[in-house]
Amino acid sequence: MLVIRDLTKTYPSGVQALRGVSLDLSHGVFGLLGPNGSGKTTLMKIVATLLEPDSGTVEMNGADLITRKDHTRRMLGYLPQDFGLYPTLTAWQMLNYLAKLKGVTNKKERHALIDVLLERVNLSAERKQRLGGFSGGMRQRLGIAQALIGDPQLIIVDEPTAGLDPEERVRFHNLISESASENTVVILSTHIVSDVANLCSQMAIIRKGKIISVDTPRQAVDQLRGSVW
Repeated sequence: MLVIRDLTKTYPSGVQALRGVSLDLSHGVFGLLGPNGSGKTTLMKIVATLLEPDSGTVEMNGADLITRKDHTRRMLGYLPQDFGLYPTLTAWQMLNYLAKLKGVTNKKERHALIDVLLERVNLSAERKQRLGGFSGGMRQRLGIAQALIGDPQLIIVDEPTAGLDPEERVRFHNLISESASENTVVILSTHIVSDVANLCSQMAIIRKGKIISVDTPRQAVDQLRGSVW
């Protein structure tokens, strides 16, 4: 269980990105839906320990994720909105490098893990291809592969399907669904309604830094019945 309580964040420019955000996330895929500029990425960065909140707490299984950053990062898989790659490295080399950074020090174990991840994201045939020649969909698949290194208990994916074609979007949905387990919390941040409808058992809608609704996708749609043409 991931418990977020009263998170606030105001940037030096005066923009209030979060205004007392509270959420309870159980295992499975949780959708965070909202327009651009609603505070989704700020919330994701705080949970991923990349940004300090002005106030509030984030806890998972009783551990404070904000103060215990090393603990958080060991249990975290993160695919940010802008995922940087080294264009001269191959897919295999990139995952090998990132696995070392994540603490997979045993060479035999690391190589076996990389092979499994490349197979899982359907990139085995491109393992020796340089990343500079990857399409957007291939980059996103490699992004989710690196997020899965180390069997993370918390996976955060921020706007993962933006710019993907329909076929790549379906493939990405399947990967996210397979990644969610009874021991894993997956947070999917998006402004694409179909992503949430297809993947998430629970969802929240955020607007101007405030949570305005927490529902299942079906309940959210039912509330609009007769109001949308």
